[in-house]
Amino acid sequence: MGLFDSISKVLGSGGSGSTQNNVVNAVMELLTNQQSGGLAGLVNQFKSNGLGDIINSWVGTGKNLPITPQQIQQGLGGDMLKNLAAKAGVSPQDITTHLSQLLPQVVDKLTPNGSISQGDIVEQGMGLLKGLIK
Repeated sequence: MGLFDSISKVLGSGGSGSTQNNVVNAVMELLTNQQSGGLAGLVNQFKSNGLGDIINSWVGTGKNLPITPQQIQQGLGGDMLKNLAAKAGVSPQDITTHLSQLLPQVVDKLTPNGSISQGDIVEQGMGLLKGLIK
């Protein structure tokens, strides 16, 4: 299953089309935000907030560990979640639920060789995410 299929499956389980688009936009912003360091910054943030085992499993080539909405809040922090929720037009609780389902798959697909690569793979993944909003 490709990144597009994974995201479609997760988001297809509920919400309107515009909500899905808004959540995809929030995920894209989270992974491409230069101020927070993009994907590498996300990984470092989760590690520094005590969730290294979980995020490392998503980047690595083995099985992805699950994450709860509460752990998403721990990993990202309240302010970031409020901003993402506002941009997605959902509550902070809803965005944590979406992210707990979506982030493990997206990070896994963006790191197929078990490491964070710059360029092609990230750009390809971002292109797939952008395709969801069209």
